[in-house]
Amino acid sequence: MSDKLRELTRKRKAAHSRLLKLESRTYAAFLDMEQATYSDGALPKKHKELIAVGISVVIDCESCMQWHIEQAAAAGATEREVLEAVEVGMEMGGGPATVSARFALEVMREVFDGKSRA
Repeated sequence: MSDKLRELTRKRKAAHSRLLKLESRTYAAFLDMEQATYSDGALPKKHKELIAVGISVVIDCESCMQWHIEQAAAAGATEREVLEAVEVGMEMGGGPATVSARFALEVMREVFDGKSRA
């Protein structure tokens, strides 16, 4: 894993732990909402994570891209499916989203490198 991705993961986990330790009610409510949002429903978790990948590209949230690409892969998304979600984000966000997509491609390389491609 690249240093940048390791650092994003470290910071995300540190903030998560700190918010839990501080017993943030808002953060606890956010975690409940997150669980409800990404649970299988009319759309399976994998599809919801792919939607989040595209949105993450549009809003240029590197930590979001990393998290949702990893979660999409864990939910069974293929590299091609993630790429198409990134491409939807690029189209919806226009030129600036192509810059965000570069980071998503780095994360995809980390997540899918060495795995069979579908």
